[in-house]
Amino acid sequence: MTRMREDIRNVFKQDPAARSTVEVVLTYPGLHAVWMHRFAHRLWKMNLHLAARMLAQFSRFLTGIEIHPGATIGRRFFIDHGMGVVIGETAIIGDDVTLFQGVTLGGTGKETGKRHPTLGNGVLVSAGARVLGDIKIGDSSKIGASSVVLKDVPANATVVGIPGRVVVQDGIKVDAPLDHQLPDPVRECQERIELELEQLKREIERIKGGRRHDTTLQQHDRKKGTI
Repeated sequence: MTRMREDIRNVFKQDPAARSTVEVVLTYPGLHAVWMHRFAHRLWKMNLHLAARMLAQFSRFLTGIEIHPGATIGRRFFIDHGMGVVIGETAIIGDDVTLFQGVTLGGTGKETGKRHPTLGNGVLVSAGARVLGDIKIGDSSKIGASSVVLKDVPANATVVGIPGRVVVQDGIKVDAPLDHQLPDPVRECQERIELELEQLKREIERIKGGRRHDTTLQQHDRKKGTI
């Protein structure tokens, strides 16, 4: 009960839209997901893996938040809005961490062992960000919305972009050119069409050249026949 009261107080601290304890308890899916995860995590540590996974799946159905029961989560963890949040099995989350909707703390492939991120105390991850692989995010760092972070982040840093780059460190701006490598299927399709057209033009020119050569030979043969 002490942890639950602490969680409720943290919601009021983090979210100015919270009006009453009853409202928070009944309508905050992030809170529900955290509470169910704690129970599922206990089951997981007792080697009741199937029961833990079933509870985690039920939590996902109710809240839209997927937390693997193997993930380790600290105190005063706050998920704001929460829809689409995914937290992997070996993720470790410190105290006073905040995640917004659409955040993924995931892996980068089919690695074994520790394959998900470790978030230090006081970390904030904004909406839609992806933090992937066995990397460490330092205490009090911030991850910008829709960023993709694949490398360790030092403490007290702000990271934005794809791939994520540090733009602020200890309150000082860092000159870091942002090269957002977003996929552009329309451009890729256009380039592919242009390449195929160029190949088709060369093929047509080759065929025309062959026909002109054949025509020249035929004319030459006809002239020889009339002499």
